[in-house]
Amino acid sequence: MADKQLAAVRSIFVEKVSTAVISQLLDDLSEDGVLNDLERESILEENRTRVDKARALIDTVKRKGDVPSAKMIARLQTRDLSLYTLLHQTLAQSS
Repeated sequence: MADKQLAAVRSIFVEKVSTAVISQLLDDLSEDGVLNDLERESILEENRTRVDKARALIDTVKRKGDVPSAKMIARLQTRDLSLYTLLHQTLAQSS
């Protein structure tokens, strides 16, 4: 279910997330075991723009399934409450 939630808010996440939050989420998700070092470095180095990094991050986590997606959502809530709230409201409106 959380992976479906990420899919539903992908475009808004990509548009609104800051570079600082992307970096924080990458660190958090590495700590949580969602991303390994290679995946983390790949997202940072292979994607030049903030938007491309955001896409790579959300797509990588989403492909891993529900539990990793739920961890990303929880980490986003602590890192950027305003973005989390916007995404949550978007989900509520689309239900």
